[in-house]
Amino acid sequence: MTAIHCLNGPNLNLLGTREPGIYGAATLADIEHDLHERAVRLDIALTFRQTNHEGELVSFVQEAGRAGAGVLINAAAYTHTSIALRDAIAGTGVTAVEIHLSNVHAREAFRHVSLIAPVCAGVIAGFGPYSYLAGLDALAHLLRGRSSPPLKISAS
Repeated sequence: MTAIHCLNGPNLNLLGTREPGIYGAATLADIEHDLHERAVRLDIALTFRQTNHEGELVSFVQEAGRAGAGVLINAAAYTHTSIALRDAIAGTGVTAVEIHLSNVHAREAFRHVSLIAPVCAGVIAGFGPYSYLAGLDALAHLLRGRSSPPLKISAS
């Protein structure tokens, strides 16, 4: 069974009430529920975590690396600031996909630069909660090898 750790950074615990015009009405629990449903269909062992602390997020990445798991990561603000997180992804050798609910390139200029994107396999941004599902599908495909048949993607 493929193992994937979905790791969420600061303030994502506020989803549903935090700036719904930008981030939508879905809560992190809603996203987790939908992701677990998709993971079951894809035969993925999913670990889902959130923290507001940079060092803890780094530890989560290292744990995933030691377990041989892939990482689906919404590092939130740490995307733009954390060299430690970038080094954890690079240093563990995990296959990671960076995701964002909003289109960070259509927002403030400081959000246009990701320190972790260069060490991730890809970036998905701007599709709201579907960014998580698309990221899970893409990461599962990468972890299973590009020679395997493509996954069937559906929004539900």
